[in-house]
Amino acid sequence: MKKTIINLSLAVFALGITNVIYGQETKEILNWYNGKKPGMETEKAYKMLKKRKSETVVVAVIDSGIDIEHEDLKGKIWVNKDEIPGNKIDDDNNGYVDDVYGWNFLGNSNGENLNEANLEKTRLLRKYTAKFEKVDPETLSADEKKEYELYQEVKTDVEAEIEMYSSVIAQLDMMPQMIQQIPVMVSSQIGKTDYTLEDLEKWKPDNDQMKQLKRAAEAILTGDLTMEVIDKQKAQVQGMLDYNLNVNFIDRELIGDNPEDFSDKSYGNSDVEGPDALHGTHVGGIIGAIRGNSLGGDGVAENVLLMSVRAVPDGDEFDKDIAFAVRYAVDNGAKVINMSFGKAYSPHQKEVYEAFKYADSKGVLLVHAAGNDNADVDTNTNYPTSLYSFQTAPLDHFLTIGASTRMSKKELAATFSNYGQTKVDVFAPGFEIYNSVPQSDYMKLQGTSMAAPMVSGVAAMLKSYFPTLSMKEIKDIMLQSATSYKGKQQYLPGTEDLVDFASLSVTGAVINVKTAVKMCMKLEKSKASK
Repeated sequence: MKKTIINLSLAVFALGITNVIYGQETKEILNWYNGKKPGMETEKAYKMLKKRKSETVVVAVIDSGIDIEHEDLKGKIWVNKDEIPGNKIDDDNNGYVDDVYGWNFLGNSNGENLNEANLEKTRLLRKYTAKFEKVDPETLSADEKKEYELYQEVKTDVEAEIEMYSSVIAQLDMMPQMIQQIPVMVSSQIGKTDYTLEDLEKWKPDNDQMKQLKRAAEAILTGDLTMEVIDKQKAQVQGMLDYNLNVNFIDRELIGDNPEDFSDKSYGNSDVEGPDALHGTHVGGIIGAIRGNSLGGDGVAENVLLMSVRAVPDGDEFDKDIAFAVRYAVDNGAKVINMSFGKAYSPHQKEVYEAFKYADSKGVLLVHAAGNDNADVDTNTNYPTSLYSFQTAPLDHFLTIGASTRMSKKELAATFSNYGQTKVDVFAPGFEIYNSVPQSDYMKLQGTSMAAPMVSGVAAMLKSYFPTLSMKEIKDIMLQSATSYKGKQQYLPGTEDLVDFASLSVTGAVINVKTAVKMCMKLEKSKASK
């Protein structure tokens, strides 16, 4: 799920999901991720490569869609040259009609598109309610009892989330009055009516209620907390209740296929932007937005083409769409596949894994966002995963990415980022990232969804300048060359507990392009001399 919600900077709204940032000067954060540590030192890497030529690399973006007409993505969109646009014929016989710029697995042949969708646990609850609601569990077989336990689990989970989000709606309804009262309450505490952010910084509240009041006051002064922000958050939370968690909303009806039937491939359409391409356009911009044109943020990779594969709705992605999307990307020449999505349940894990295995066999790098629940994915399920329970060996071409910030003192790991000493490989910038969104606009977003395309961009950039290196070699170099923060005490995401940054990922490091380039040069020279 490409979960995006407005950040109100209040503990009561800390929903553990991706944040849209308001109220901060763009110039403070523009391209920080390409700059010096804890950025990736991308600019220094390009200086080392200025005398080299590069080859074009195709990166598939499996996401919500990409605005292929964005001003900062001109010349950066993949084109299927074997397909004649608009003739309603499958010219290249790949099973997809008019797939000129990619494919949309969330549409139908009438040109209609699915946007809102259930969470996977909502789909499971609907499925199992019909089967188990009126059944005596004592009469069930051993296999049925496992399904019944899952039914009970998702039922409890969905009901709890409905209750939580209903409570959030009620709190949001109270916010306009609170916004008016907050300045008065703060003034009574600090003895100053015309207070500034500097005044608030000096204020040291001694209880949780006053600490939350301080955060709210800061949010008002910075513009993070406004009526417009509240209205947007309320609309998004209401959408969760109306669609994501609503068992009566049948999300697959518009597409018309059977999501359980993996033999049925005849669905979708060629609309690779879809109705809401904000998330995918931002991801695509991080990978390959035009560099040095003073429009938005610079992409990481210069000589890259973006293949838009639309498979991620406003809700949880379907396993079937992801499996087909990966195969489509591989078969059409992608060298890197960016996957900025994830969910807690996956009913068709083996089919998704088989698609990953197919990509792995073709030497295609899969880059997956770790997720934004500040959870340990070594012990908390998050799909897709680098290691399924039935897997006998890890894939050679799979990376899971956590989100880092521009603040290396205690806050290097983003507070929302998932982590895991065995299942998260490395961290990359995913905090306060300014880049492209639809209609040739730009926005600051954050999440592991932004960290994954950093790594996809680095992989594509290295492959473009070092084409003789395999994607496995490039993957290994990215991990070996990342800036180590082992021994550095950092906040465990979502807490104020200090832990060794090394405990948050396999490498205990943040991606570094400059060092990766040096290692690529060394390996290239070594291979050439043999």
